[in-house]
Amino acid sequence: MPEHMTLTEARALAEAALLRAGAGADAARSTAAALAQAEAIGQAGHGLSRLSQYCAFLRNGRADGAARPHVVRERGGAALIDAGNGLAYPALSLAETQAALRARAFGVTFIGITNSHHSGAMGLPVARLAAQGLVALAFTNSPAAMPVPGGRAPLLGTNPVAAAFPRATPHPPLVIDLALSTVARGKIMRAAQQGEAIPEGWALDADGNATTDAKAALHGAMLALGGDKGAALALVVELLCVALTGAAFGFEADSFFEDEGNRPRLAQAILAVDPGALAGSTVYLERIEALIAMMTQDSQVRVPGAKRARLPALLNLPDALAATLRRLATD
Repeated sequence: MPEHMTLTEARALAEAALLRAGAGADAARSTAAALAQAEAIGQAGHGLSRLSQYCAFLRNGRADGAARPHVVRERGGAALIDAGNGLAYPALSLAETQAALRARAFGVTFIGITNSHHSGAMGLPVARLAAQGLVALAFTNSPAAMPVPGGRAPLLGTNPVAAAFPRATPHPPLVIDLALSTVARGKIMRAAQQGEAIPEGWALDADGNATTDAKAALHGAMLALGGDKGAALALVVELLCVALTGAAFGFEADSFFEDEGNRPRLAQAILAVDPGALAGSTVYLERIEALIAMMTQDSQVRVPGAKRARLPALLNLPDALAATLRRLATD
């Protein structure tokens, strides 16, 4: 039976666990908040199931709990943040702040993050920027999981892309968040943890055969969304993140599904645009609402991001996950 837990309770347990594992106060707070919110919006693969993994990374030195992200280079609308090999969320928080300031000042901004880590649900930071009236896109690379177009060996990460577009009050932003694999790898991790099978077409095993075994899939390769076209988009994200920030490529980072390994030194990037710098905010909002009005003439259409505005009062956590949260928070 699932256990019901409030968002506040889950966040407090996650924060306590991270502090015990060696995270600094800011890192523990921002990471716990991100995991709990990802759980609440239905992205469980990037939610609280990641907590034990993050705690292991802190204890094993794969993430530096004492790291403090800071801006190391800047010019106009561009800035580079060094995450210091810590957890990604404090660096993403700083990137949000920088993106909002520089987009207002310059009309457009590109914030890169280097020496970073797993960044979870990338729709969260762009949604917060959209709530401030900015169009925002976010990208991240990740440890190798998919082949390049025409290849067979894992070389690229699943390399998620997220975008958020502000809407007229009182509507929540339009939020699009997707990995460039057929499915987010976190869903396979969650299935492996719970001993569940995965659908055929999600992944290959280590020998290149189709598999429904989640554990075998974690040691094999993900299938790209849309075949070679999806793999090509993942290549774009890899280059956009790494070449501009000096971070590590996915093939240089050890898997997140092993507690031991190197510090991944991954990258994230946020692009933010102030609509007022182009056609103007009034025109922008009119155009957005005209499109959504046409979309919703079909009653079956779900507007991306609408569900995020209705967070549940209680999280329904599997018993094993709830027990793990309490154990990590108190051991």
